[in-house]
Amino acid sequence: MMTGITQHNAKRLVLLAGRSHPELAEAVAENLGVDLVPTRAYNFANGETFVRFEESVRGCDAFVLQTHSAPVNDWIMEQLLMVDALKRASAKRITVVAPFYGYARQDKKHAGREPISARLMADLFHAAGADRIMSVDLHTAQIQGFFNGPVDHLFALPILAAHVGRTLDRSKITVVSPDAGRVRVAERWTDILGAPLAIIHKRRDPDVPNEAKVLEVVGDVKGRICVVVDDMIDTGGTIVKASEALFDNGALDVVVTATHGVLSAPAAQRLQDSRIKEVVVTDTLPISAENRFPGLTVLPIAPLIARAIREVFDEGSVTSLFDHVGV
Repeated sequence: MMTGITQHNAKRLVLLAGRSHPELAEAVAENLGVDLVPTRAYNFANGETFVRFEESVRGCDAFVLQTHSAPVNDWIMEQLLMVDALKRASAKRITVVAPFYGYARQDKKHAGREPISARLMADLFHAAGADRIMSVDLHTAQIQGFFNGPVDHLFALPILAAHVGRTLDRSKITVVSPDAGRVRVAERWTDILGAPLAIIHKRRDPDVPNEAKVLEVVGDVKGRICVVVDDMIDTGGTIVKASEALFDNGALDVVVTATHGVLSAPAAQRLQDSRIKEVVVTDTLPISAENRFPGLTVLPIAPLIARAIREVFDEGSVTSLFDHVGV
């Protein structure tokens, strides 16, 4: 009798995934050594989404994986519905795993009468029933404070920096922050690679979204391999302008690294036509065949996400995954 009770009360990890990035979901499941929970999901004729889990999730520790790629609003809504379904099906704990967190760039009011969309996202997941959020390289760290519960902020820096350290001559590397907001992250890169730091000072045009005017390069980049470090590449306009500024200041080569390859049109063509030697991203977002080009390197993020999920399930320390970052 006691044996039956013990089995019934045993912790159970379940991994569920929406439809935005099935390849990543399968890779995370493989790294965890679990099967994805069979899920029915489809759209009604009017665009509304339906989801249903095909097996019991009662009492489980549920991790709902969905990256917020285009069409971003559809995938966010699908993940919210999945969280609500888990709550109503008596899951014990629900963790939203959003490798790319939608609306993260709208983390504050830049002018009057604007929303703080990143905060609204957190409120929606909390209202749906999420107990915890896990994401990779949030646009700003302050987003962690928007959710009323634990937020596991994962960093792709070890993965990206390991690749750069293996493929480039470290003695010639200069780490470049594309703006003042990324300086702290760039400083971590300099510590890992033992490289100097340069900063691109720029000013955005408020009337032209997704564009920026590069003003000057602060730091010596002449004859150096410049490694530009950013959290995402969207249309590619800003990063191409940054590379042009570096070449104008005597850079030998430019390599661009970013966690999230959003690659909205015409990013792929812009990057391919530029003088950038290599663009390195992770697969937090699906990258279609038409957005791939010879200079693009895509590194797997699934092992990191799986390790973080396992730490949360085992009541371990996610922070410990980044205590000794080295390449």
